[in-house]
Amino acid sequence: MTTMLPASELARLESRFAARSVALPGGEVVSVRECGAGQGGPVFVCLHGIGSGAASWLEAALLLEGQGARVIAWDAPGYGDSTPVASQQPKAADYAQRLQGLVDALDLERFVLVGHSLGAITAGHAARTGSAMAARIAKLVLISPAAGYGAPGKEEAQQRVRTQRLATLAQEGIAGMAAKSDQRLLSAQAGELPRQWVRWNMGRLHEAGYAQAVELLCGADLLADLPPAVPVHVACGSLDVVTTPEACEKVAAACGLGLELATGAGHASYVEQPAAVAALLLREAARA
Repeated sequence: MTTMLPASELARLESRFAARSVALPGGEVVSVRECGAGQGGPVFVCLHGIGSGAASWLEAALLLEGQGARVIAWDAPGYGDSTPVASQQPKAADYAQRLQGLVDALDLERFVLVGHSLGAITAGHAARTGSAMAARIAKLVLISPAAGYGAPGKEEAQQRVRTQRLATLAQEGIAGMAAKSDQRLLSAQAGELPRQWVRWNMGRLHEAGYAQAVELLCGADLLADLPPAVPVHVACGSLDVVTTPEACEKVAAACGLGLELATGAGHASYVEQPAAVAALLLREAARA
């Protein structure tokens, strides 16, 4: 499988959702992609999962922009041109601190925070009770949230996941992982263009940044940060085989909620069904 994208898609990405670097006071850089003025409309800050990047939000972002929203998608620390966090075994607090720096640098007073998969761990920590950022988060939306493996009793699973993921990275490399990533991240019904996007996004990962993200996944405990200090909504693709509906139901239950299912979507639902996810986000922003 190729990890290439059609030239027309790359041109559309760079013309409509171009990357730029935001400098933070400590010398770190956060790479973001942004569209929409958001004047009077909602502002969405979107956090991607472990095998993806800011560009993955393109389709959903353009749909949201068309409805008057502003969309800011980051490349997580160690992804894209974003400065890695210092620790080789980072915690959710390390990523949330970097997010705080970005929010401050962009002077965002009120926004909807969207966390997909591993991004939900950072988002949940940012919105937890006692977080300095919580007062600025109008709504927290968790899509196919990864709960992590840092809770007591998960030590065996934690070691297994760490070993498997790092062994796959060593054996196959980023290119090998990317070439078949669509098989798990999308449903069998997904079209070829979403598949190309998923493979291309994963193909741009940096090994060191991915390895740090594996450590974040293994050491995190999203449920310990729930329920958050802000209104929250939890959704999941009905065909998600990575963070399954059963697993996501536990996250929703920890927030005192039911789980919303995106019918027929796999793990990367916002890539596979951008219109449905954009509609969900606009609805939840309006409810906030």
